[in-house]
Amino acid sequence: MASHHRDYHEELILILDFGSQYTQLIARKVRELGVYCEIYPYNLDLDTIRSMKPRGIILSGGPASINEKNAPICDRAIFELGVPVLGVCYGLQLLAKSFGGKVEKAPKREFGKAHLYIEKADRFLDGVKDGDIVWMSHSDKVLNLPAGFVALARSDNSSYAAVRNTQGTVYGVQFHPEVHHTPKGKRILKNFLYKICRLKGLFSPQSFVELATEKIRREAGDEKVICALSGGVDSSVVAALIHRAIGDNLRCVFVNNGVLRKNEAEEVIAAYRDILHLNLKYVDAGEAFLKALKGVKDPERKRKIIGRLFIRIFEEEARANGSVRYLAQGTLYPDVIESVSFKGPSATIKSHHNVGGLPKRMKMTLIEPLRELFKDEVRVVGRELGVPEYLVGRQPFPGPGLAVRIIGEVTEERVRILQEADSIVRQEIEHNPAFKHIWQSFGILIPVKTVGVMGDERTYANVIAVRVVESEDAMTADWARLPYPTLDTVARRIINEVAGVNRVVYDISSKPPSTIEWE
Repeated sequence: MASHHRDYHEELILILDFGSQYTQLIARKVRELGVYCEIYPYNLDLDTIRSMKPRGIILSGGPASINEKNAPICDRAIFELGVPVLGVCYGLQLLAKSFGGKVEKAPKREFGKAHLYIEKADRFLDGVKDGDIVWMSHSDKVLNLPAGFVALARSDNSSYAAVRNTQGTVYGVQFHPEVHHTPKGKRILKNFLYKICRLKGLFSPQSFVELATEKIRREAGDEKVICALSGGVDSSVVAALIHRAIGDNLRCVFVNNGVLRKNEAEEVIAAYRDILHLNLKYVDAGEAFLKALKGVKDPERKRKIIGRLFIRIFEEEARANGSVRYLAQGTLYPDVIESVSFKGPSATIKSHHNVGGLPKRMKMTLIEPLRELFKDEVRVVGRELGVPEYLVGRQPFPGPGLAVRIIGEVTEERVRILQEADSIVRQEIEHNPAFKHIWQSFGILIPVKTVGVMGDERTYANVIAVRVVESEDAMTADWARLPYPTLDTVARRIINEVAGVNRVVYDISSKPPSTIEWE
């Protein structure tokens, strides 16, 4: 099929990362505005930048002070590439200093909401009016503008809250347009993309699906591709996308590891076979997994045992499929960003369960069609491909399943107790439209028994902890302030309906310092 659309890669915006916690937010906002962008470390070399032919460059914020000895700086020649540049916060201070302006520590650190006052009309600020709120977070400020620059707007504490050079090719803002505390921020970014960089906006879920489909067809040809399905968002969307490209040449394997949620295997198989019409092999390995986990209490060991056994079963299935050359995986863009490692070496908090260990041993070529996308974009693409909502909209679920929510040993009986309790949490919270904003809600089985009274009898039974959090990206999370009637219903139902439980507790810790999962 000939491509009738233009490739959205032609409209690349390059984001250079100076370590801001908001860098990924800039990228997500730019993409929501229909423009494809990629994030790279601030010190990306000039030849690479040239070869990428970006249509605009955004310099992110960052925690450093531009006056520090080892302050991160990019190659000054990026201002001479002939493409518009936008500096955000630290990015503004960097460009002010690069052009000979003066930056110094502000007598008063500006953090939080500020009002913007327009000094000079400019298409960059179209739609913004005097007094509009912006979000500041900086301790340095531009004292003197470099020659050839003009002020577009100020705030109470910054004379130069928005600036540009006289040619209108280099812009800078002292505030953060990418955060939702700057209500007009998206409008300002849109002005930069469409009025300054003169882009058309070629990036959309539809354009992604069309391009990715063509690319997979070219790459795989008539070869078979094998894909491990977990029932999660990423693997489901990968499978739907590749199936759209190569049909039954995609062989999917869904392994039941014995620690799935209640009725999950049945629901997932029905969706894969009946709705998405995938060529699916179901492997019920529950017994093998429970046997391998017998007596194991340490969470890292549980993860590794489950990961290894999964790989072994998957390898057997791959061999049974003859000489399959391609392996499909649901790698997403944040994984790619992390592996380029902008922030230097970061400690492994827990080993991520992906099919990661496979390729080296199996001599297979990886197909990772989602590696350009963020999680929210994957969901949108999934809907575009007709993946059912209960797969696309589902909460993140750990690879090792309930094994890391059963603290201590995993046995058939303890899996049953948690499946029943978790099912009640899902019915009351996950499937309730009023709680759409919840990032994750689940039960944890604690290896402690407590005394209770049921009827006239004393009981000595298990405790279920309920964990419900709100989060944007799982990097940080806050415990959800659920209405008391909801907590009451969840607790009553679990105690009345789940044999072996006589107490429910609610986890009110945030991340950090606690993690979202208990193990």
